[in-house]
Amino acid sequence: MCDNFLIFHSAPQKAEDRAKDKPMPDAEGERVPGEGEEQEDTDSVDGSGLYSLNEEGERDGEGGRRERVKERDAGKRAARKRNRPSGGTAHHSSSSEVEDDEEEEEQEEEDEQAMDVWLGAELRDLGKPSWRAVPSLRLREIGRGSHQFVRRVCGARGLVQRLELQGHLERHTGCVNTLHFNPSGTRLASGSDDLRVVVWDWARRRAELEFDSGHKSNVFQAKFLPHSGDSTLAMCARDGQIRVAELSAMQRCKNTKRVAQHKGAAHKLALEPDSPCCFLSAGEDAVVFGIDLRLDRPANKLVVVKEGDKKVGLYTIFVNPVNTHHFAVGGRDQYVRIYDQRKINENVNNGVLKKFCPSHLVSSESKTNITCLLYSHDGTELLTSYNDEDIYLFDSSHSDGADYCRRYKGHRNNATVKGVNFYGPSSEFVISGSDCGHIYLWDKVSAHIVQFMEGDRGGVVNCLEPHPHLPGLATSGLDHDVKLWAPTAENPTGLKGLKDVMKKNKRERDEDTVRHGDQYDTQLLWFLMRHMRNRRSQRVSGTHHNTVRGVYARARPICDFWIRF
Repeated sequence: MCDNFLIFHSAPQKAEDRAKDKPMPDAEGERVPGEGEEQEDTDSVDGSGLYSLNEEGERDGEGGRRERVKERDAGKRAARKRNRPSGGTAHHSSSSEVEDDEEEEEQEEEDEQAMDVWLGAELRDLGKPSWRAVPSLRLREIGRGSHQFVRRVCGARGLVQRLELQGHLERHTGCVNTLHFNPSGTRLASGSDDLRVVVWDWARRRAELEFDSGHKSNVFQAKFLPHSGDSTLAMCARDGQIRVAELSAMQRCKNTKRVAQHKGAAHKLALEPDSPCCFLSAGEDAVVFGIDLRLDRPANKLVVVKEGDKKVGLYTIFVNPVNTHHFAVGGRDQYVRIYDQRKINENVNNGVLKKFCPSHLVSSESKTNITCLLYSHDGTELLTSYNDEDIYLFDSSHSDGADYCRRYKGHRNNATVKGVNFYGPSSEFVISGSDCGHIYLWDKVSAHIVQFMEGDRGGVVNCLEPHPHLPGLATSGLDHDVKLWAPTAENPTGLKGLKDVMKKNKRERDEDTVRHGDQYDTQLLWFLMRHMRNRRSQRVSGTHHNTVRGVYARARPICDFWIRF
């Protein structure tokens, strides 16, 4: 099972479909453009229209977009005319049918315009790039600004727009639910539905250590504790256990032991940046544990998260990296809650220091949940992803009840407990996966999409882990492998197909809002049906085909029932 809702796995990729592995570049060894390119701005996006580039990557203004909309609508009308019956049948067409066609065309035009307005709302101007390759390389050669060179490279828009797939790490036999680099960035830990944890030498594309996690159900997180010499991994899983693995320098796991137990699935752990022995956990039982490995009984219940008298199951938790006494949680309602470990009094405001929520979701009747949240590098901002809603940025210094500062649109977060992350050493970008299988990167300040990549053939990208010191990242989802990305593309992205995918995601989201019933049961069945369709198309054996078709046929009425109710 993947994250919280998956009970089936997507079929693994075929070897011939995978991209050839490429080496991850070192930031210090980027190619230096020729002298004729000195004045070229290598960190810019051509064009200034919506999302900066059209599907061919050329400049595109509002006038050009309107013309294309008109041409497309004209083409649709012409196609309808060609598809209408001819000859004697045409004489039987009533005037009411013609009027219905015209009304339908007008409605489609209005919907198209409304979609364009929604996509363009709340965007700011995409500022000028803050880094240029040639001047920066020349300054480094003469010893000026060399200590900041790598940080500026990692936060450069021009390199983000050149991210492309480098290769795959293949070892797991289930969905990969968690990724985490060690502090130095030399090792990558991954955990999976197969209940195993793998520690990778990602640069050489090989597994250095693989061990049984000790969990009884899907591993949701596995993280290196800081300043532990990469010898301690903290883990959590669907079985509610919080476990710690002790690793040896001989590339083996000494043991794993349970240090805490939730009465529901435990999705996330929150590390304290400078502590090799203290971290927090959050579970669907609404409990937050503080765990100190130095104690005989490591787990201490910090708070039970409630709204009024009702417990709120938790999906995510994060510690403020600057003020480590503060931590934020999110889960089965629309509120981000911030607590101060030093003064949690559950008799006063349920112990909450302050809460944030987008103003339009405060009184919303939809079952909006928070699937992931995290602080920025300096603790001044909180990034929050909502299921079947958008991603929102809050100022963590604002008072209780403050509204969001930025909104990031275009992706779809419905099928799984999906992650979100910052990208860049100064949190310059926002990155998220999507149910459509793509990876989105937004410029944090302007909320423009600056990168758009196909990330998972299985249909969903859940985990996105930027490298701590280099311009690259690792991702995973329903596929059974880990994917590595680096800025090696010769040209910046053209964002080809972005607008159509965004519109499709928005329409599907709007359609789902009219459905009722238990949200997660619907998601389970939706995934079941999708999995069966994918498997049926891939099977060549008649026996397998008939078996899958039979299961799909039995699942279909159940799904129809939940959609109706």
